[in-house]
Amino acid sequence: MGKSLKSILEQEAFTKEDLVTMLRSEGIERTLLFQKSSEIKEKYIGNKVWFRGLIEFSNICGKDCLYCGIRKGNKNLKRYNLSDDEILDAARFAYNNRYGSIALQSGELESPAVTDRIENLLHRIKELSGGELGVTLSVGEQEPEVYKKWYDAGAHRYLLRIESTNKELYNKIHPNNKKHDFQRRLDCLKSLQDIGYQTGTGVMIGLPFQTLEDLAGDLMYMRDFNIDMCGMGPYIEHADTPLIVHADKLLPLRERFDLTLKMIAILRIMMKDINIVATTALQAIDPIGREKAVKIGANILMPNITPGKYRDSYKLYDNKPCTDDSAEDCQSCLEARISLADAEVVYGEWGDSKHFERRQKTKDKR
Repeated sequence: MGKSLKSILEQEAFTKEDLVTMLRSEGIERTLLFQKSSEIKEKYIGNKVWFRGLIEFSNICGKDCLYCGIRKGNKNLKRYNLSDDEILDAARFAYNNRYGSIALQSGELESPAVTDRIENLLHRIKELSGGELGVTLSVGEQEPEVYKKWYDAGAHRYLLRIESTNKELYNKIHPNNKKHDFQRRLDCLKSLQDIGYQTGTGVMIGLPFQTLEDLAGDLMYMRDFNIDMCGMGPYIEHADTPLIVHADKLLPLRERFDLTLKMIAILRIMMKDINIVATTALQAIDPIGREKAVKIGANILMPNITPGKYRDSYKLYDNKPCTDDSAEDCQSCLEARISLADAEVVYGEWGDSKHFERRQKTKDKR
């Protein structure tokens, strides 16, 4: 007979079987899991939440990932690319409202023009905020020298979601060609970490063909890679993607939501001091989904500060919430939500990953 969840939660290290047991938890065991992750979050992070003002500055993408609404092959999407001034105005809003940090996100493009543009924007964002605004980038796979240029220009965090660490599953949700290469994704994550970024990744939860063993493997990968931050959410299908043909194989949305909460809780238990995002996709399924994630382990929220007229066009999945809100609405709404989760928003701080700080100290001692 397998171990009880109660005995597993008393351990410091976990096997794949332990993780699957946690992912299977229901009823009282699920409550125990969430209690444990809440206690760990309280002890290592406190009841604090940090904002990253999200600027989705372009939905133009050079990739054709089979699950994604902004994939290159989606002809039903209105494409946009914010001007530099629009991006800087959004950054200024974040700075004036003491967000501490922003996140620049777009479709994946690689070119000298893209490299130079982002480098220039980073310098200007640092200039307008007197160096006070922290910057996370999430613009996909690039060559190491490009990552280094951006790091030197002031970006200090990078989120590159692996989506699945099972190579076989990864290949089922991406086209089979050089542009969608599993090994390159892993290599890019390693480059980011080596350069000195606070490095984040994440996975989609509830994909077609995905098993609990796959998700347990994802958690082990994040632990072994020693990530500093994680953004993971439920897979929500998009009508204009090839993966929609497998919609009949999907878990019900509520089950995908519940599995995501368990993944957040388990990751918090495994990696006590990393930053974990309460993703917007949670709110697409449950009106208070992000608050539930904050209660059991998440400590980062990303209010959308993209100019309103573009938000509907950055649709990675269907039923994306908050696309009609202004940046001001988004802020006050999230403040209210966070107080409901018995947490408080910390303003004027970068909210760096404590895990990263600890990892750097260990590295410096070597």
